[in-house]
Amino acid sequence: MANVIQRFFGHLHTINKHKRMVMKHCFKLGLYKRGLLHDLSKYSPTEFFVGVKYYRGDVSPNNVQREVEGVASAWMHHKGRNKHHYEYWIDYKKDAECELAGMKMPLEYVLEMFCDRVAASKVYNKENYTPKAPLAYYKRGEGKYLMHPETVAMLEKLLTMLAEEGEDATFSYIRTELLGKGKLC
Repeated sequence: MANVIQRFFGHLHTINKHKRMVMKHCFKLGLYKRGLLHDLSKYSPTEFFVGVKYYRGDVSPNNVQREVEGVASAWMHHKGRNKHHYEYWIDYKKDAECELAGMKMPLEYVLEMFCDRVAASKVYNKENYTPKAPLAYYKRGEGKYLMHPETVAMLEKLLTMLAEEGEDATFSYIRTELLGKGKLC
C-alpha cells in the first residue's frame, strides 16, 4: 500500500512541477491562457490513475505503460485533448485517399509545444538538464514525426536556438520576433 501512496504523490508532484514550469515559460512569452490550460487532462481519472500505476519518476508513465501493455491509454486520451501535441493535428490529406499527414499547427500551440518539451526535459533530466537536452530528445525521434513541414521547421529552429544560444535569447526571440510583444523586463 505504501508503494501505491508513494507513486500517487510522486506522480502528482511530477505533473504539478511540469505544469508549473510550462506555465512559467508560457507566461514569460505572454501566452497566459496556454499556460493556465496546459495539460489539465492529466488530472482526469483516465490519465491520472494510469500515471500513478506506471509512475517511476525518471520517465513518462506513458512510455512505461506502452512497454508493458503495448499501448499507452492515458497518452491516447491526452493527445486527443491537448492541441500543443502535434499528434492532435494529424488528419487525412485533402487530396489523398487514406493517407495521413500532419496539419499546420497555429503558432500559439507550437510555442506551447516548445515550452512543454523544455519543461519535460527539465523535469525528467533533473540536475543533468542542459539547454541541449530538448533538442537531443527531439533528434532521437527525427524522421518519425508526422508533422507539417512548417511546424517541424519552427520547432527545430527554436530547439536549436535554445541549444546554441540559451533560454534567455530564445525566449526573447520568440517574444519579440514571433509574437511582437517587446523585450522582457
